[in-house]
Amino acid sequence: MTQAQRFRTMYEECYSRVLAYAISQVGRQVGEDVTSDTFTIAWRRIRDVPQPELPWLLGVARNLVREMRRRNSHQYVLAVEEAQRISSRARTDVGDVATDVTDREAALQALANLSDADRELLTLIAWHGLSANQAARVLRCTTATLTVRLHRARRRLEKAMADVSLPPERPPRGADRTEALT
Repeated sequence: MTQAQRFRTMYEECYSRVLAYAISQVGRQVGEDVTSDTFTIAWRRIRDVPQPELPWLLGVARNLVREMRRRNSHQYVLAVEEAQRISSRARTDVGDVATDVTDREAALQALANLSDADRELLTLIAWHGLSANQAARVLRCTTATLTVRLHRARRRLEKAMADVSLPPERPPRGADRTEALT
C-alpha cells in the first residue's frame, strides 16, 4: 500500500470521528479547521502514524485544540456552548420528549459544571466511543491512570447531576415581600 493509499484509507475511516471530537471541543467552524490541520499533519508525518490511527489523530487534534485554547480562552467558552447544543440535538432515542429534554439539559448542565479535564475524559469515552486504552493514548497517560481518572470523573459527574437535579429553594410561606427586597 502506498503512502497516498494509506492516507486516503485513514482519512475515509477516521475523518468523521476526528471532526466529531474537534467539534465537541471547539465548535463546528473551528472544529473543521482543527480537523483539516490534523489531517495535514498526518499527511506530513504519514510514516510516523501508528496503527490504529484514530488515537494518534485524536491526540494531534487534542494538541491543536490545547494550543488554540492557550491563545484564545474566550473562544473556548463559546465553543463549549456550541458543543453542548450540537450534542443535545444528536440524541435520537424515542421516549417521553419532556423527560428526555429535562434529563438532557440536566446532564449537559452537570457536564458543563465539571472541569475541562473531566469533561474531555468523559466525552472521549461516552461521545466518541474510545476504549480506555485509546483514550489513554489521546491523553498521553497510562490506561491505569486513565481508569482512575475516569472513575473519579464519573463520581464528580454523579454529584454534579445530583446538584443540578435539586429543586430551587423557595422562601418560607408567609415571608414578607418587603423583607426580600431589603
